[in-house]
Amino acid sequence: MNAPPQQDILTFIRGTSTLRVAPWAGGRLLSWHVDGQPVIEWPEYANWAQPARVRGGNPLLFPFLGRHRVDSQIGRWRDAQGVVRDLPMHGFARDLPFSTQADDDGHGLRMTLVDSDATRTGYPFAFRFEATYRLVDAHSLDVTLSATNTGSDPLPWYAGHHFYFALPHAQRAQSTLELPPTQRRYQLADGSISAPEPGETQYRLDDTQIVDRFHVLAPTPPAVPVRLIAPGLGRRITIDLNRPGSLPWYAVTTWTEADDSDFYCVEPWLGLPDAIHNGLGLRWLAPGHTEAATLRIGVEALAG
Repeated sequence: MNAPPQQDILTFIRGTSTLRVAPWAGGRLLSWHVDGQPVIEWPEYANWAQPARVRGGNPLLFPFLGRHRVDSQIGRWRDAQGVVRDLPMHGFARDLPFSTQADDDGHGLRMTLVDSDATRTGYPFAFRFEATYRLVDAHSLDVTLSATNTGSDPLPWYAGHHFYFALPHAQRAQSTLELPPTQRRYQLADGSISAPEPGETQYRLDDTQIVDRFHVLAPTPPAVPVRLIAPGLGRRITIDLNRPGSLPWYAVTTWTEADDSDFYCVEPWLGLPDAIHNGLGLRWLAPGHTEAATLRIGVEALAG
């Protein structure tokens, strides 16, 4: 993996599992390899001048995710007093350095971002946002996002993940995504969210209907996990969204960039785009309170 000069990439190993993270680059999980194979992949020739724009790893989406807009202008939001503020798509976390505390046993870390002059103009709230990654064993990874309101006013937020799972594009037709019961929605050209329609419990990954689609979960935690099954890679990836003490995940978004992109994104989100205006998943965090959303990703070999 190439890296820019004089910048640290932290490596965590447990058995045959290797995790690489760049806290200074938006708290970015760069890659996760299991048994020597990429599960979450970082491109070999990444543009380190703009790491937040690289198609790989797991960008952290906070304080808002997706596209938000005011008067058709993307990257703007209007607060309760009517003040319009600038905030980039997917928020600012992926563009800012995080502080880091590694676990004593070397199997994971906690990364922290707090409010600063760089955040307050577009998001005038005091906060602590944390992301933790921990290798549970050689084939499982726990991930938690948490927000703490360190100020005196209620804090709006809806965070999420953007996991880039390695998948050769030629294998999409034979690969499938299994979901718990959902309603399928998407963002219209004017920024509004489409009416819900019944979702399927299984999709092939060459199905263009699920590119940039939000699979909205039931309000109760899903009884069955999300599964990405890739026979060509001989593996099944399980995303367990029903973890003890976690906030309920609002939706799972599916996306890939182009017909020849060798990745497929499966993204657990706490809300939908423009929730600050449409309310779909918008959370208000009381002063002094903390909320956390946890998931577990597991990798197993397919039989035969």
